[in-house]
Amino acid sequence: MAVSTMRRCVSISKQGHQINEEIRDKEVRLVSADGEQLGIMTAQEALSKAEEANLDLVKISPNAVPPVCKLMDYGKFKFEQTKREKEAKKNQRVVEIKEVRMSPGIDVNDFNVKLRNAQKFLADGDRVKVTVRFRGREMTHTEIGRDLLLKFAEQCSEVATMDKEPKLDGRHMSIFLSAKTAKDQKK
Repeated sequence: MAVSTMRRCVSISKQGHQINEEIRDKEVRLVSADGEQLGIMTAQEALSKAEEANLDLVKISPNAVPPVCKLMDYGKFKFEQTKREKEAKKNQRVVEIKEVRMSPGIDVNDFNVKLRNAQKFLADGDRVKVTVRFRGREMTHTEIGRDLLLKFAEQCSEVATMDKEPKLDGRHMSIFLSAKTAKDQKK
């Protein structure tokens, strides 16, 4: 006699709740709409209480023993949840990293143009990566590039903070500047 095993495919990405007739547990712990514990009962009894109150029965904690179900207006709950998610999405801002490139022998006016551009990026709330590129024999005098980067960071100190000390990576030395927040500027 062969025993057939029935496998149920459960989608991992499904984040919905089990509601009303989808709840097939033998016993559930029921919570009222205002958070009051109503006790442990069969799923059928819980469903009939939900119908009496003209609400939905929603499984909110499926891993508990017995699973916890709550009486609520599921349509209103989903609407509020999507509204909160939209609000959170609207308030977040992606910070971009802008790059300013220089060479160790940069002229004063060119330096000032790069400085103004970086300050504009910082004012927009972006991070700025300032890079000095060394070519040929310039590699023997990396301290010139280091001094240049530190001077750049000092000039931007009113609107930005330097995240890390200048770092040499191959033929490039770079620093990162982040815009100061309102509380940083009070200090």
